[in-house]
Amino acid sequence: MKKIQISPSILSADFSQLGNEIKKLEEGGADMVHVDVMDGHYVPNLTIGPPVIKALRKHTKLLFDVHLMISPVHKYIEDFANAGADIITIHPEATDNLQDSIKKIKEFNKKVGVSLNPESKLELIENSLDQVDLVLIMSVNPGFGGQKFIPEVLEKVKKLKQLRTDRKLNFDIEIDGGINFENSKSAIEAGVDILVSGTTIFKSNNGNIKKNIDLLKSI
Repeated sequence: MKKIQISPSILSADFSQLGNEIKKLEEGGADMVHVDVMDGHYVPNLTIGPPVIKALRKHTKLLFDVHLMISPVHKYIEDFANAGADIITIHPEATDNLQDSIKKIKEFNKKVGVSLNPESKLELIENSLDQVDLVLIMSVNPGFGGQKFIPEVLEKVKKLKQLRTDRKLNFDIEIDGGINFENSKSAIEAGVDILVSGTTIFKSNNGNIKKNIDLLKSI
């Protein structure tokens, strides 16, 4: 049985206690920390920027899995790399040249992720799969936490897993959006390696982070 990794989304954390919340994630067995960056332009919401990531970096040794929902994304890659991101995930629609942006992320020795919204086609990234470390499949429309999981995206996960096998590639498949104890099993069966979850990890079982991470890992 493959080892599932958990990347809790701090979008659901207590923003007045972010440093402590991240320490709780590390103590609770999280594999990385998922940081959603929104610009109010590419998605209709605003969250955090590089200064916050830089401030949080000293609180944990966990990988920072930074998802950039910003457009145009290319000119901000350097700022997030320097702030302490370990994985930088971008959307193909948010850059004029996906290859150039992938190359720029690699220049800072960061892992490269590409993300597809529920309606985005695999063809947008198919020619770049041999250059990335991670593909993030959005199972809600990006912009807000707490949305309902869209099961139809699992067909995309299955196709992606098949492409990875056929081409003998080595990227991880991550899913983000409405992930809970009920639907995570079908996501894992479809081929997901990394579960991003916010509300379930921070709010379920009276906020028992360790219990919630353990439950997601044991499904």
